[in-house]
Amino acid sequence: MERVEVNGLEVAYERVGSGPPLVLVHGAALDSRSWRPQLAALDDELTVVAWDEPGVGRSSAGPDGFDLAGFADALAAVVTDLGLGPAHLAGLSWGGTVVLECWRRHPDLVATLILMDTYAGWSGSLPADEVARRVEGVRQMVEAGGEDFDPTLPGLFGSDPSDEVVALMEEMAAEVRPETLALELGIMAATDLGDVLPRVDVPTLLVWGELDARSTLEVARRFEADIVGSELVVIEGAGHLSNLEQPDLVNAAIRDFCRRHTV
Repeated sequence: MERVEVNGLEVAYERVGSGPPLVLVHGAALDSRSWRPQLAALDDELTVVAWDEPGVGRSSAGPDGFDLAGFADALAAVVTDLGLGPAHLAGLSWGGTVVLECWRRHPDLVATLILMDTYAGWSGSLPADEVARRVEGVRQMVEAGGEDFDPTLPGLFGSDPSDEVVALMEEMAAEVRPETLALELGIMAATDLGDVLPRVDVPTLLVWGELDARSTLEVARRFEADIVGSELVVIEGAGHLSNLEQPDLVNAAIRDFCRRHTV
């Protein structure tokens, strides 16, 4: 892992390969390790960067009052400090919400968007009763904390994940910081970026697990309708963590899209 100081924060990241830049933004309760299949497969023609967001993994925590804009600005600072902009920005789940906010605040740094199994914030993509149910689930997860934290949620995978993926999920779960998880998902519950989607004016790829029960294909179809010219690739047999469950299919979709929109 390398590190860069951005806005007073120390942000850790992994960087591999050479070529047009692809910056990968992980979901909540995950870290840069969740992108191992992409780091290993796409470095032959792309500069691939996967960060640990502030408050996660080997990065320092954000200050009191850190919000969605803070995460987006930190991401923009990484792109700038590494001399990578404009870049392909890819975000999974919560990471897709961060990427969307980064585009809204720093459009000059974004060549394309790759939004994967994500949301326009929970309040921008889910019914109010579902948001309330998830908020309660967050409270219970945070109270569990530490070694008792269980990352398994319905819909994360379309079928039983491989032993390798299970081991990786357990590895990441053991290092979850409860305060960061509460912050991430609290922001998600309050965020509605639905009005941002129709304003997106860069090439956009939507990658969605066919069996995603967390952010369903209904959400994907709304993204597709709202972002003019966006492309939707449905990953057969995958749930919410499509990049881990069907990495070959996801990697092929990202590779093809980036080739067609070289920066």
